[in-house]
Amino acid sequence: MRKLLSIVCLIFSGVALSAGSGSSSGSSSSLSRAERLYNDGVEYMLDRDFARAESKFRSALKRDEDWAEAHNNLAYTLRKQGNDNYFQALFHYNKAIELSPQLPEPYMYRGVLHVQMERVDLASNDLEALIAMKSPLAEELKFVINNRKEKSPEQFFGVSPAID
Repeated sequence: MRKLLSIVCLIFSGVALSAGSGSSSGSSSSLSRAERLYNDGVEYMLDRDFARAESKFRSALKRDEDWAEAHNNLAYTLRKQGNDNYFQALFHYNKAIELSPQLPEPYMYRGVLHVQMERVDLASNDLEALIAMKSPLAEELKFVINNRKEKSPEQFFGVSPAID
């Protein structure tokens, strides 16, 4: 199941696997503090520990406030913690889109959030953006709009869950 969740998170996480280009040390394998925090957040997200993931993404954003993928993942972790966090999540999805309008994941997950907030008309706008981008995520958002719920990871990938 963890492998399946890893695949799901890689779809929307933009994991920083390597960095250092432009770093003064010249080491292309060293990660910045923000990237390490971000990657830790992704690991917590994979474990469905959304509160800890939130903390890591917030810390990464303190070091690099213009990181669209970190805003997207922060929004996702907020959304997964319940409807009290929906407006904060919406802020961070919007910020991710503002910073990187060509990135499809924030449109997809903002659309899901709009469905959860019973704003299907706004979710449809995000669907249109994904269609214009020719993103395969358009089909996923269309499913959410039509069914008023997200696919399970098993449905998303068309596989059966692992037996523990």
